[in-house]
Amino acid sequence: MALDNLGLSPVTTKGNRYVLVLMDYFAKWQVAIPIPDQEASTAAEELVRTWISRYNVHIIIHSEQGANFNSALSTELCKLLGILKIRMTALHPESDDMFERFYRTILYHLFLFVSKNQTDWDTHLPLFLLAYRNADHEVTGFTPAYIILVEHCDCPVISSLDDPVMRLPRRMNT
Repeated sequence: MALDNLGLSPVTTKGNRYVLVLMDYFAKWQVAIPIPDQEASTAAEELVRTWISRYNVHIIIHSEQGANFNSALSTELCKLLGILKIRMTALHPESDDMFERFYRTILYHLFLFVSKNQTDWDTHLPLFLLAYRNADHEVTGFTPAYIILVEHCDCPVISSLDDPVMRLPRRMNT
């Protein structure tokens, strides 16, 4: 699995400025958590609360070079859970194209739905993730939800991805 931070502006009405993004390399399952800061304690707490407690401990975590992922707290958490932490190449975001493609897609879709002053982007993340996880992934040929949950979701949010305008970012990312 891999983790990274995406900085978004402006700060939301709930006080969030960043998105902690967690991804599974095999299933292409994504978790995007709005967070107020890039502190190591915030990243560690969210990693345990939203990934490890739900999906289990991964043997390897691939992270960026940021101080929040390379802190003593992060190192101790990995040591405690038996996780090998590998870092992405510094100053080369293209070294992990999976994140770059996801960021282009998430930014495009959030742009379509956020309010004029853009302080509500964090409220749109859950439905975006629902739609993204239930769209066929071009690499696996399956939806991330099907690989993880072994079931398909049929709801109106998912059908919005059938709209050619909504699929545009996926075509641009190939």
